[in-house]
Amino acid sequence: MKTLIDKYIRTADTTDTILYTGSVISVKGMLIESHGPQSVMGEICNILVSVPGEKTSRSILAEVVGLHHTTVQLMAYEETKGIEIGCKVIASGSVLQVGVGEALLGRVIDARGKACDNKGEIYTTSFYPALASAPPALSRKPITERIVTGVRAIDSLLAVGKGQRLGIFAGSGVGKSTLLSMIARNSNADINVIALIGERGREVLDFIHRDLGEEGLKRSVVISATSDQSPIARLRGAYVATAVAEYFRDQGKDVMLMFDSVTRFAHAQREIGLSAGEPPAQRGYPPSVFELLPKLLERSGTSEKGTITAFYTVLVDGDDMDEPITDKVRGTLDGHIVLSRRLAQAYHYPAIDVLASISRLANRVSGPKTKEACGVLRRLLAIYAESEDLISVGAYQKGTNPDIDRAIEKHADIEAFLMQEENEPSTIQETIKRLGEIAEIAIPKEELETL
Repeated sequence: MKTLIDKYIRTADTTDTILYTGSVISVKGMLIESHGPQSVMGEICNILVSVPGEKTSRSILAEVVGLHHTTVQLMAYEETKGIEIGCKVIASGSVLQVGVGEALLGRVIDARGKACDNKGEIYTTSFYPALASAPPALSRKPITERIVTGVRAIDSLLAVGKGQRLGIFAGSGVGKSTLLSMIARNSNADINVIALIGERGREVLDFIHRDLGEEGLKRSVVISATSDQSPIARLRGAYVATAVAEYFRDQGKDVMLMFDSVTRFAHAQREIGLSAGEPPAQRGYPPSVFELLPKLLERSGTSEKGTITAFYTVLVDGDDMDEPITDKVRGTLDGHIVLSRRLAQAYHYPAIDVLASISRLANRVSGPKTKEACGVLRRLLAIYAESEDLISVGAYQKGTNPDIDRAIEKHADIEAFLMQEENEPSTIQETIKRLGEIAEIAIPKEELETL
């Protein structure tokens, strides 16, 4: 009951008694221009639209994306159908905020932080701003502990620390979402926050029911902004997801943020920027895209209270690892996991190209013998890759090079180790023990016990 009362008290406290209003003067595609109201960038406004045949009017939520003299440029969170010249625009006096709390666990919310899973309204007493700054650099705790993902290829050769941020880079249909679902189910993080930004509508339910499952959903919050929604909804969905993760981090939790995908976030900002009159720069992306990316990505990581370990998927256009978004994200994050179409075509899942991937903090969170075993496997993989053509055509004679001989001998074991079924859990102790066995390096008991 207290929660319900608090809801109405907060509404009364935040209601502005002076309304700043304006009126629509033009609609250009997704962009709505109005004369007034007095507002600031990012402010939420309501556009009143008449309902044909009724005396009442409905409200369309919009956000200020540009200001030009007395002209306010807005982007609606829903369809602009029904908006006409002269429609009243009312400024709310506040920016987008999201209700946060334990009530979010097991729920699916939209880009405005509202429930969209038909399970009723979510009642919360605390609110976080969707747009926020990253923690100050000098207040971030150093990353010294490992976090478990349950994926052998990652936990062994690409070890991840609590508070680390990694990108998962791949073309379409190579297994990004499936890899995220494996991490969501098997991670030892306290809370999962899953952002599905710009994905197909079908994939949202698939991910929740098939990939995440009932048990995984209980300790997760899912934020959905599908590809058919407006660009401002897709953009703000990313910020709402990050704000939810920040709330749980501030409660001292170790949060796993899984974000699919950064590319669709960039596409949304490109649509907004071009509509607002920004000039296109690299491959049609306006400068604001490259300004917003680090501001979003830097909000995750460690703080004085807790950690956000983040996995951001990047849809690599045309499998070009040097395209602008891929290059910018790779340079901002603490490591990258590359999924290979060649491995996926060979039914090697997860299709992680270990040699092309790197975790910049792996050595910091791994024991000395584990690091040594990882080095052995990487060298064997590299040697085999260099000689693969000779081996495949039968031109290599056994005994010519002892390093190549060992790489051939161990190749099948390494491949079997790196391959993992979607529903095949693997504990960190099992993973590291098997890593040591393949590398023929004994991992001390005390090193396994600290994992």
